[in-house]
Amino acid sequence: MSRSAHPAGPRHADVLPEGHYSGPPADLNALDPQIWARTVVRADTGAVTVGGLDVRDLAEEFGTPAYFLDESDFRERCRAWRDAFGSEADVFYAGKAFLSRAVVRWLHEEGLNLDVCSAGELHTALAAGMPADRIALHGNNKSTSEIRQAVEAGVGRIVLDSFQEIARVAHLARELGTVQKVQIRVTVGVEAHTHEFIATAHEDQKFGLALADGQAAEAVRRVLQLDSLELLGIHSHIGSQIFDTSGFEVAAHRVVGLLRQVRDEHGVELPEIDLGGGLGIAYTSEDDPREPHEIAKALGDIVTGECRAAGLSVPRLSVEPGRAIVGPTAFTLYEVGTVKELEGLRTYVSVDGGMSDNIRTALYDAEYSVSLVSRTSEAEPMLSRVVGKHCESGDIVVKDAFLPADLAPGDLLAVPATGAYCRSMASNYNHALRPPVVAVRNGEARVIVRRETEEDLARLDVG
Repeated sequence: MSRSAHPAGPRHADVLPEGHYSGPPADLNALDPQIWARTVVRADTGAVTVGGLDVRDLAEEFGTPAYFLDESDFRERCRAWRDAFGSEADVFYAGKAFLSRAVVRWLHEEGLNLDVCSAGELHTALAAGMPADRIALHGNNKSTSEIRQAVEAGVGRIVLDSFQEIARVAHLARELGTVQKVQIRVTVGVEAHTHEFIATAHEDQKFGLALADGQAAEAVRRVLQLDSLELLGIHSHIGSQIFDTSGFEVAAHRVVGLLRQVRDEHGVELPEIDLGGGLGIAYTSEDDPREPHEIAKALGDIVTGECRAAGLSVPRLSVEPGRAIVGPTAFTLYEVGTVKELEGLRTYVSVDGGMSDNIRTALYDAEYSVSLVSRTSEAEPMLSRVVGKHCESGDIVVKDAFLPADLAPGDLLAVPATGAYCRSMASNYNHALRPPVVAVRNGEARVIVRRETEEDLARLDVG
């Protein structure tokens, strides 16, 4: 029997990763407004507040770990995206980032549409009052029951992802006596500058129909022949956590090329282009995201220029920000449990959460920031790794950060920019209880997703 081992040498973690900042920040007590929700400030007491509420009081009332979401910030960001694109475009919030009935109501009130990708997300959207015609259904393998649920509800569009799905949706729409509006998701061969697992427009992946081998054009031909489907346009999504719009320019050029081909071969000018989402946010001070009005102008100019060059009318544009809206609006609050110094290496700070409430560090090698928020400190900075309490060496929340050297059990740490993909990807690993989501606004806090209990776990275990 052969065995292999990967020994961790005595200096396994003695250097910061390549590209990481080279030293501690000038002020460990400062909060970079780019990475924190807009109402987060450090008060004269030394503790951090959000929506006017002290994190120490929030921890006492709601416990830790917990996600605290700045409702005012969320609503402001919704309005910024809506206003930036105006009445000539559609903004669909990507529900996969984080979805709850409260969030759906906020979206409805602020005039945004909603993108869902499962029966559960669709049910939440409808139960919270989002008009069905403002909902889009995504997914690379929608079940017959999910499609039926969407068609019966009257969703505004279904994004088709395969030849089988074209037939499936057409059959169900015909059976239900309706004409279903659809888009076709195409893969345009653009490799976005992002992690391999969240780059979604190169050919070698599970989403969409490829332009390069003619699948997308064939999908258009098939949909146009089906009287139970109405083809609105083409959908493209090139990845996630993208800061540069050059990838969208290439994608738009190729999508417009397909629109021109459709016009020439079928005599039809499709009325819509959806360029997806994926625009990045600041997780650290090194990140530099663009504002919605900048993105709207850039994408509008790209599509207009490409269509004019192709001799096409400019179609209606759709975009799907999710992380860009909810990501910066929330932080996760933890309590320090142990502080373990490894001399000459770093200090391991264990908190009462971990990979069950934020899997992104382990899954994507994601980087986050972290701050001591229950008090200020004038102590020297120490190189720290914030880790969770799960039985995994990869249970890391923040890989490398500088925290005060006097950090102690009972202190509160907060990790900003956790509004997207943290609660929505949370798990019960080690039978951990998923944390609550608490909305904070104008000096009031209320639970919008409650903390799980042991009884919740027991209900699923039928013995």
